[in-house]
Parts: sequence; C-alpha cells; structure tokens
Amino acid sequence: MARILVTDSHLGSAVALIRSLEQRGHHVIAAVSEPDSPGAYSRHAAETLRYPSPFEEAAATGAALLEIVRERGVDLLIPVTDEVILPIREARARFAQHCIVALAPDPAFTLARDKPGTIELAASLGIPTPRTAVVADAAAARDLDGTLRWPVVVKPQASRVAAAGNGSIVTLRVAYAQDMDDLERRVAAFEALCPSVVQEYCSGAAVGVELLMHEGRPLAAFQHRRLREVPITGGASSLRESMPLDADLLQLSVRLLEALDWTGVAMVEFKVGRDGPKLMEINGRIWGSLPLAVRAGMDFPARMADLYLWGPPPVGTAPDTRYEIGVRSRNLELDVLWVASVLRRKRRYPFLPAPRRRDALLAGLGWLSPADGYDILALRDPLPGVAELARIAKKLPRKVTHAE
Repeated sequence: MARILVTDSHLGSAVALIRSLEQRGHHVIAAVSEPDSPGAYSRHAAETLRYPSPFEEAAATGAALLEIVRERGVDLLIPVTDEVILPIREARARFAQHCIVALAPDPAFTLARDKPGTIELAASLGIPTPRTAVVADAAAARDLDGTLRWPVVVKPQASRVAAAGNGSIVTLRVAYAQDMDDLERRVAAFEALCPSVVQEYCSGAAVGVELLMHEGRPLAAFQHRRLREVPITGGASSLRESMPLDADLLQLSVRLLEALDWTGVAMVEFKVGRDGPKLMEINGRIWGSLPLAVRAGMDFPARMADLYLWGPPPVGTAPDTRYEIGVRSRNLELDVLWVASVLRRKRRYPFLPAPRRRDALLAGLGWLSPADGYDILALRDPLPGVAELARIAKKLPRKVTHAE
C-alpha cells in the first residue's frame, strides 16, 4: 500500500482518483485549497488537508504541499490542475527528494503547455493542424490583415500563467474575433501576460484521445466526444460520451506523444469536421472528464499509480483498449451552467452556432435519467455528491448571471 496525495479534491476528476486509488488499497490524502470540497467527504479519503490558494499565493501552495509530503511520508503526489502544477514544477527537484510526482518529465511537459510549440511539433510530424500565427501584441496582430479567414480563435500561449510581481496565478481563456478591430482587442487583453495564438476556427466534433504512456510507448487508450461544453462556444465538457477508438486518431496521438518521449497520462484533443481531424492541443495532466473513462471501465488512476510506483509492463505488451462504448458522464455544475447560458440566450459571439432553448430543456430533463452517470454523485459514496449540490446552490446565482 502506498501513501498518495491528490490535490484539488473539489473536482470530479480528483474524486475519481480518490475513489479508484483507495479501492486498490492505497492510503489516499485528499488535499484542496477550497472549503467544503466534495472529495473531503469521500469515504475513500483517509485524510483531508488544506493548502493556500494558488491563485493568490502560488509559492505558499508549493511550500505547503512540500511540507505535507514530508510530514505524511507521501510516496506519490498527483497534482490535478495547472494552477497547482505550476508551483510544484518550480520546486520539482525538492519534491523529488521525498516522493514521486505524477507529471511528465521536462522538457516534454513544458512543450505540451506551449500551444504554438505543440502545433509546430505536430506539423513537423505530419499531423493536421489549424492554420496558426503567434503574435506578441496588438500591433503585430495588425500584420496578419489579409491572411485570415474570419472568425478566428484567439488563445493565450498557456492557459495558466504567473502574474509578475505578486506571485499569483492568472487564468486566461480562449476568445474569438470576427474582424481585425476585434482581433486587436483580444490580443491586447493577453499581451501583458503572454503572446497570443491566432488560429483558424475549426468546426466539428470535439474529440479527446486519452492515453497512459511510458517513454513514448502506449499502455492504455480511451476516446470520448464532448456533447456539451461550457462556455457553449467551446471549453470544458459538461456532458461527454465514450466512443470507439478511431485508428487514425490513435495513431496521430501516439505519434505526437512518442516524439515527446512522454511518460504519464495525457489527452490529445482534436476537432473532427468535414476536412478530417485537426489537432487542438495536448492536455498533459489529469483531464476534467476522467470520471467518464473510469465509469466506462478504463481505470486510468489505478494504472497510473501502478506505473509510477511499480514500473511499466514488459516491452511488447499491447496497450489496453478495453472499455464500454456509449457510456456518458456529466459534470453537474457545468451542466447547470450550460442549461442556464442556453436559456438566457446571451451570445457573446453571435457569429458562432449556438444550441436552442429546446436543447436546454431536454438537457435539464436528462438530469433525471438513470442512463447517464455523474462525475461526483454516486450511491456507493454519497457524501461528495451532497457536498457538490451544496456548492452548486451556493454559487449558482453568481455563476448563472455570468454564464456565457
């Protein structure tokens, strides 16, 4: 039995980790920066601990987690979100003196976080990508005039960045532009923190190929598609469904992670439209829809722990691709926001397609369906679900007001 520390226990992905790892006999410590975390109420968590908010005190977060690792004799640390990963990486050598950190090695992890670097690597490997340009500021964006097909997607170089001076972590979100003036405004919003990535807008289904790798060798694979996203223009999935592994997408994903000599978990994200698949990015950490994979029978948490603690299976072992097709799981909090945003019809980007109010009403009725699962709600471990409902009720008025 190992002692495993899981961060961000307020999230469904962390709850899935806690449940799976404890069922494998591990002593699981659920850690979080927020009060009333669902994971803290799980019967599968042996201990629950708090650390400072990385959004306000990133350095203090890293120091607190390092102290927990030392005091509790942690064998394996699993950081879940980018905002926690950033301070851990700053002190990775010190963590490595006391425990294993479940992150891909640098420089592979650094490149995966760098959206332009990922696109450049993919293009060199013959992996289809959207047309992409990187600009440092609004003036440089103007130089793209005449080369773009509107609308375009404007992404920060990385989703989480450290703010200069105060040690906090800032979250940056994807935006869209429909003309040059719009593009300049979007780029100007990022330029003090990081360069902007300007990409052609790709329509189609959002598909993720999830993999567990060891030094570029696939050990397990899973695929899902997003059915609903928050915001509705594209983001985290509120409802998703397992689907058969597409041989071409799997081959492209493995080729990309093989080039990075990747060890650990990763999700390779694609948009699949009329022109075929286009790579969006690599999510090189625990992804939000992890509970779906576990529910469908692909237990990434247990497999990941086995890899880091005991080593990989023998070379030549075929990757495991056995899981149930057509399984669904929802993030209830995000699904409530999806329904609210559709019903409000407040469209931040009117030039992009949007669901109908009828779709929102049907989605709400779907919450009663026993066919679909939930990321956190579970009869065998009910208290996290009760805590989640309380959190949703507390945050709902503010979140619904700002839903996009």
